[in-house]
Amino acid sequence: MAQVEVTINGRSYQVACDDGEENHLLNLADYLNRKVGELVTSVGQVGEIRLMLMAGLVIADELAATIDKLEAAEGEIERVSKAKGVTEAEVDLARGALDRVAQRIEAIVANVEST
Repeated sequence: MAQVEVTINGRSYQVACDDGEENHLLNLADYLNRKVGELVTSVGQVGEIRLMLMAGLVIADELAATIDKLEAAEGEIERVSKAKGVTEAEVDLARGALDRVAQRIEAIVANVEST
């Protein structure tokens, strides 16, 4: 088990993670730190717990919006496939393509977050 030191809002924390996941954890912490920084800019230093809560809610909102978009896209695939008489195999191909696009987007986000 690896230990990583992350800094959020100027404070350092020791966080454990699986071996090999250190970079990923650092990228996540950097993303959280940026969200906290955005909140500090807009609402000021309102306390560590409140900032972490607010940042968590902002990130959860981003995640929920992304999930909604993916579910809407899947629903649209099903709707169009039924209307066009598309076979289940063709729907599976479209879902696979959508999954690959989602993975590519995640890779791009991870790359941007690591810079």
